[in-house]
Amino acid sequence: MAKNTICVWYDKDAEAAARFYAETFPDSSVGSIHHAPSDYPSGKAGDVIVVNFTVAGIPCIGLNGGPAFEHSPAFSFQIATDNQEETDRYWNAIVGNGGQESACGWCKDKWGVNWQITPRVLTDALAAGGDEARRAFEAMMTMRKIDVAAIEAARRG
Repeated sequence: MAKNTICVWYDKDAEAAARFYAETFPDSSVGSIHHAPSDYPSGKAGDVIVVNFTVAGIPCIGLNGGPAFEHSPAFSFQIATDNQEETDRYWNAIVGNGGQESACGWCKDKWGVNWQITPRVLTDALAAGGDEARRAFEAMMTMRKIDVAAIEAARRG
């Protein structure tokens, strides 16, 4: 087990979420699945309570803790993409599987977990600073899913 692991709280679908992530993102997998040894406030003995999984190389634990807590954009997974095709693939997988679009490359999966699907051309432009960063930032602010060609055009001015 990794020394530091992200724990993501789900109502009851941690296993389904982990399997979706494993099918969607490279270097992702579902590990061990643990069942509750007895009844607990939001479930029964034998229910899946913890799922160990990896998302894009990052170890995570999915905890089926019940409806007490909801996700917020204060926590998100950020997936760096190399081109529009990869951006579209991840965005469409999340949004097309019951998720929701948001702004500036953010979307939410059907379990309420927030994602940033971020083309490297955007992060490179912001890192460049100056007018190039300003133009790319202003272009991004008008988008839901990031349009790589529009960011490249903004970078050039």
